[in-house]
Amino acid sequence: MKFAWRFTVAALLLILGFVGGVFVGRFEPARAQDEKEFPLLDETVGYIEEFFVKEKPSHTELEYAVVRAYLQELNDPYTFFIEPAVAASESDALAGRYGGIGVDIQRNEQGEFVLYPFADSPALRAGIREGDIILSINDTAVDLSSSMDTIRQALRGEIKDGAGVKLRVRNIAETEEREYFVQFEEILIPSVIWRTLFEDESIGYIKITSFTSRTPEEFRQAVTELRESEVTALVLDLRGNSGGLLQESLTIAGEFLNGGILSIERRVSGENELPDVAGGIMTDLPLVVLVNNGTASASEIVAGAIQANGRGILIGQQSFGKGSIQRIFTLSDNSSIHVSTALWLTPTGQTLDGQGLIPDITMIPDENGRDVELGEAIRYLRQQQG
Repeated sequence: MKFAWRFTVAALLLILGFVGGVFVGRFEPARAQDEKEFPLLDETVGYIEEFFVKEKPSHTELEYAVVRAYLQELNDPYTFFIEPAVAASESDALAGRYGGIGVDIQRNEQGEFVLYPFADSPALRAGIREGDIILSINDTAVDLSSSMDTIRQALRGEIKDGAGVKLRVRNIAETEEREYFVQFEEILIPSVIWRTLFEDESIGYIKITSFTSRTPEEFRQAVTELRESEVTALVLDLRGNSGGLLQESLTIAGEFLNGGILSIERRVSGENELPDVAGGIMTDLPLVVLVNNGTASASEIVAGAIQANGRGILIGQQSFGKGSIQRIFTLSDNSSIHVSTALWLTPTGQTLDGQGLIPDITMIPDENGRDVELGEAIRYLRQQQG
């Protein structure tokens, strides 16, 4: 049986979380018309500078605190501030690599943050085990109300001597607490896994874990090798894919279509349809897309384009419903802010944000962990193949 695996630590791509679907670049900010736009803040700073008797944080730390508070008042979980070192590592992550400890993070039913270290990762070598719950980061207790992005960013950073993170953990099956210092290392991030299915060698399987700058190249390699294996149908697995780079996701969506509309962009200025350019490399084989409530943002754009254009069907559970796109604005000290600047709709005009995609065949997840969605996809594709 021809069998092609190309992966190292694919699930690591969840580091991008539901912030997936971003434009990256440096932009000139709009200038404030009035230098006294925040007079109360100016007054407050003046009083603190003149009368506050205790030791104050640095000017930079105070300024970062103000920026965070300003953005939090917008009540958008996808608009936030990150400091320079983390911003640099995030840029590497979007390029397919980053500095960190090499773990996937998930939340359990109690809202706790659970770690799943990757093979040969610094976290695994330090002693972190699958199922470890994070109790504290750098001696600060983990607040369960924290966003997933906040926790992920705390576990990433600049790669240099002595740089890392101190973690106190407790395994999900134990009561004993353990403490480790985990050094930051470069984590390479493959985004595409592919193979022929054990259950049916005529069906190819491609899993995209997130959309990075390397995804289109990896996808083309996957298609080339699967065609060499003479597959006659394909399963595209987008379960747990929380997004990534927008343009790369549109490129992947276009590889399945031969014309049509990829998506509709809605901005303050109005709506704009994004047409597909004919000539995708995977337009001919019967197709099933697997989705679940972890399918979000850029991956919803891909699934929505395939479903709306009648190219394939969706099997699984309703997707997450993150239809907003963020731009990353780099600030003068190389810190950055993520800002929601657009909403994305399916080619039929369906709103994704807060709603998600409804599968053509809805499946109830198996309580014993069996992959019932893949099983249903195989049955469907066999029917299509006669």
